[in-house]
Amino acid sequence: MAFVGFEFNKIEVKKNLAIKGKINVNNNVNITEVSKADLKIGENAENAIKFGFEYKADYEKLGSILLGGSVLYLTTPKEVTTILDEWKKSKKIQKELMGSLINRILAKCHIQVILLSDTVNLPPPVPMPRVKTK
Repeated sequence: MAFVGFEFNKIEVKKNLAIKGKINVNNNVNITEVSKADLKIGENAENAIKFGFEYKADYEKLGSILLGGSVLYLTTPKEVTTILDEWKKSKKIQKELMGSLINRILAKCHIQVILLSDTVNLPPPVPMPRVKTK
């Protein structure tokens, strides 16, 4: 099926100290919530799942960037039931769907976190491309 929506509902940036030496950045994505979300398209209501998430870039004692939001996933009524039941029972999501979901979240979050880190003068939490000259 398809991802049809994405939104941020939380953006938190903290910078505590001046940058000194090597800085380790730990990035983490967590799915915080899975719920049914009927999506009205024209006259029809389509079956969708809303995945809540948090993305955190932790700069040790230097600071942190926290992004929260949700992703809408359009699917069949049968898959909606399967996903919700599995989440309620074990807090897990099918491996293939989880991979696509995390990739979608990372694609959007990395753009925002690079902009936010630059705004508060933190190093980018993901490696930036570099040109090598000979």
